Amino acid sequence: MGATKSPEFSVCFIGFGEAAGAFLEGWSLPDPAAASAYDIKSDDPATRPAMAARQAAAGIRGAASPAGALAGAAAAFSLVTADRALEAAIAAAPHLARGALWLDGNSCAPGTKRRAAQAIEAAGGRYVDLAVMAPVHPKRHLVPLLVSGPHADPAVRLLQALGMRPEIAGPEVGQASAIKMIRSVMIKGMEALTAECLLSARRAGVEEDVLASLEASDPDRDWRGRSAYNLERMMLHGARRAAEMREVAATVAELGLGGGMASATAEWQDRIAAARAPAGEADLIARADAILARL
Repeated sequence: MGATKSPEFSVCFIGFGEAAGAFLEGWSLPDPAAASAYDIKSDDPATRPAMAARQAAAGIRGAASPAGALAGAAAAFSLVTADRALEAAIAAAPHLARGALWLDGNSCAPGTKRRAAQAIEAAGGRYVDLAVMAPVHPKRHLVPLLVSGPHADPAVRLLQALGMRPEIAGPEVGQASAIKMIRSVMIKGMEALTAECLLSARRAGVEEDVLASLEASDPDRDWRGRSAYNLERMMLHGARRAAEMREVAATVAELGLGGGMASATAEWQDRIAAARAPAGEADLIARADAILARL
């Protein structure tokens, strides 16, 4: 745990996945049991024991419902999947303490976040558009964050009290998420291009020639290493990335530009995730073969 100045209030997680666990690991809470969490996996008898074990290992209070997790919380981090973010806000809104901060760290289109904000604000909560701008590992709570909306200033004070490093993107809900969503067109799009290019090359038996051509065109890029990393990201997190990219497509569509590239990226992310191939060692060809064997 890092040397963090701990806030004197309770914190709640709605969604206790990788991001929530990474944040909690980085904080230094005087009493982790003051933190609470609810995750949808607690609703399923098949996944409930594992989720309860994760929460117990973290030393926090696991709850069987959003209402139970939110009871007494001054701030709630919403860290669910992109396709559940609006649903999570609507379900939580009636149970938020008046004036509690709802930090929506989900990868959603600005329009989705504005609809979530309406639900939270109507119930007396304070909605904050929170964008997590890099993988949470290895930086954990020090991952770059953007916040926006009318409650950005108190959100920054909260996050700084937890030892985090937020920056304000603007005064309107949607500004932080727009930056993240539009950036993902490139970042996750490159992953999808990697899959289509290198898997096709491997199946055709010309992967070394394709890699040599790419390296000749751009010798400053580690094509083999970066491609292995891109495949690994999709193999481990493709389902979550696909949900995000559908929100990216919605973002681009809201801007009147269609969103076809983002939609195609979502399809590739889904395909790689559905293959359920083991990532194994950081070897491009081994990963390509593992995926191709299951497609």
